[in-house]
Amino acid sequence: MAPHHLPFYLAPGSGTDVLMVVMGIFLIGTVLWVGTLYWKLHSLPERMAHKSQKLQFEIVAVLGIISLFTHMHIFWVAGLLLAMIDLPDFGTPLRSIAGSVERIADAAPGEGREPELPSLPPVEKPIVKGKEHSHV
Repeated sequence: MAPHHLPFYLAPGSGTDVLMVVMGIFLIGTVLWVGTLYWKLHSLPERMAHKSQKLQFEIVAVLGIISLFTHMHIFWVAGLLLAMIDLPDFGTPLRSIAGSVERIADAAPGEGREPELPSLPPVEKPIVKGKEHSHV
């Protein structure tokens, strides 16, 4: 067969295989694209939890890292569910309570206290002997 009758995808005897080079570049590009897509999907819970509280974000991030290293998808699902839930803010009211208690504790002695009542002598209780109980 003459070389001019050969299909385009067959490499000539003295040249480079163009189809193999194109497919190699396509394969490398596809692997990088799929890796980027996987990385974006893996970081989805962390990006969702970034807008929430610091503690919730840290827990979601730790669950994401655990799922990345253990290849157990349940941690990723747990992180995604935790990122979707808005946890109530317990920190702000507790900080307010702690600040109020600290101000009360730092108050000068005698301020806001009730006057002490005079002490009464102790009252003696009469000694009562134990009674027998009948089960009649």
